[in-house]
Amino acid sequence: MGRLVRQESAGGRMLQRVRVDPVVLDFGMALAQPLSRSVRLNGFATCLRLEEVYWEVLSDISRINDCSINALLSYIDREVHLRHGGVKNFSGLIRVVCVMHLLKAGRVARGGGHAQVFVS
Repeated sequence: MGRLVRQESAGGRMLQRVRVDPVVLDFGMALAQPLSRSVRLNGFATCLRLEEVYWEVLSDISRINDCSINALLSYIDREVHLRHGGVKNFSGLIRVVCVMHLLKAGRVARGGGHAQVFVS
């Protein structure tokens, strides 16, 4: 089952069947609720507000690397400062890191590449 979705392209309009409706995916809405946690980034205490699903992905990345979430976040913070001079939206960066982790894990599962795992 799916529903038809109209899509505009350079060649005109076309209808495509969407097999999985992202609005009705079976997931708990609690995963979309923001959750603030106190964290230490390289010794500085701060508060980070992310949706619960991102905290779960961070927990998974931390488990893979045998480190704490604080150590992982400190590593990311330090590396982005060293490589790019910092970032204005750290929460946004962490969301992107989580999505990239999931995308790379999906590619590895399909046999299409190597997973990058952060090391503290």
